Amino acid sequence: MGRVSQSSPAAPARRPIRFNAFDMNCVAHQSPGLWRHPADRSWDYNTLDYWVDLAKLLEAGGFDGLFIADVLGTYDVYGGTDEAAIRQGAQIPVNDPLLLVSAMAHATEHLGFGITTGTGFEHPYPFARRLSTLDHLTKGRIGWNVVTGYLPSAARNMGSDDQLEHDSRYDHADEYLTVLYKLWEGSWERDAVRRDRAAGIFADPEKVHHIGHHGQHFTVPGIHLSEPSPQGSPVIYQAGASPRGRRFAAANAEAIFVGAPTKAILRDTVSKIREELVTAGRDPYDARIYTLLTIITDETSAAARAKAAEYQRYASEEGSLVFMSGWMGLDLSTYDIDEPIGNVESNAIQSAVAAFQQAAESGEEWRVRDIASWGGIGGMGPVLIGSGDEVAEALQGWVDETDVDGFNLAYAVTPGSFADVITHVVPALERRGVYDRAYTPGTLRHKLFGRGDLLPQNHRGATFRPGGTGSTIDDSVRDRARTAVLTS
Repeated sequence: MGRVSQSSPAAPARRPIRFNAFDMNCVAHQSPGLWRHPADRSWDYNTLDYWVDLAKLLEAGGFDGLFIADVLGTYDVYGGTDEAAIRQGAQIPVNDPLLLVSAMAHATEHLGFGITTGTGFEHPYPFARRLSTLDHLTKGRIGWNVVTGYLPSAARNMGSDDQLEHDSRYDHADEYLTVLYKLWEGSWERDAVRRDRAAGIFADPEKVHHIGHHGQHFTVPGIHLSEPSPQGSPVIYQAGASPRGRRFAAANAEAIFVGAPTKAILRDTVSKIREELVTAGRDPYDARIYTLLTIITDETSAAARAKAAEYQRYASEEGSLVFMSGWMGLDLSTYDIDEPIGNVESNAIQSAVAAFQQAAESGEEWRVRDIASWGGIGGMGPVLIGSGDEVAEALQGWVDETDVDGFNLAYAVTPGSFADVITHVVPALERRGVYDRAYTPGTLRHKLFGRGDLLPQNHRGATFRPGGTGSTIDDSVRDRARTAVLTS
């Protein structure tokens, strides 16, 4: 999405409102049960037609990108089994998100793609090549949503008894990112590839460096397998809102996804993230912050409310509790439906627990029934219902009151929820001068910030470039090989 134009020279500057679409390569993403609705196409998730059609729609609406979530495991906290998740299609079955990108990128020109993968169960060396490949194929439109994992089932199926303790997962991820930055930023200098036909030199080995990483979790002595891609490091996305997650995001993230049921909670979360960015030596607006939201809209307010009531009839209480149990790390089946949640120590998504402990506007703690109803459509984020103008006004209020940059839009039905936003809400935002469907040329990073394709110098990843403070280039392997050849 390009920078917004002012309606007149005298008009006060208004912050542009940004949209991401939130989806997953599965059936029931954030709205369990809605796959049964006759207008929903999420059951078509395992076809390229669904994803290509969605990408074209979002680009026509000027969305920043399509953010594709993922889990490597099943939701089996609720009831202690995965039976309810399987029965409800609650993010199971689920396919790989990365394999969708090439087709969507070929069908679009500007739309960004934020792909989720975890740091816990894949070695960073082959992963670095996979992301560089996608950055090449998309001409610099790839982003990576860094997750540390939270489902115990994923850990068990990868040979561990459970996930690492919450903060330890981030310690592990810190080194994971260090390896990747060394590969993406420090291994190949930007001008290493010469393609010199006359001299017979494709790349200059003096400008390709062994990273020499020897850490607590990983040993990666060699070079990156891919030549420099348009962005080098992909745009880094992150969704942790716990204190440790905020510190990790402040050091690494360029787009941060949060979820909050109220403006007050969101305002506090955004403020803390901005403060952490400054502490990390960055500008408070060096990361775009998007909050989870679902919009149900139509031509009139009455039509929107009728649509929402229709959707609610398809929502699954059991599916909602399956998700909430997994996100909170708490088996909600052990609680009476009218029981308050109480104080919970969670090893899953700590911010989810904290949000629901203070979500009621009255100050009362939420009951299990409240959580099930809330999560029936759109997961942990709020749902806005109204005409295009009503929703546009509400969105401006959220931005003005919370300092958030934009919205990560979940769907009730897909692609209908996204199409409705583009038909009814986007024109209303354009009339207010806070939305521009015209894209800035260039990479995803340049579209988001307007300052070039590569990581800025104040970003942690930039320190791993040759000569940077984080660089540990070790060309001894190459030098030893050269010596062996000369003396043989």
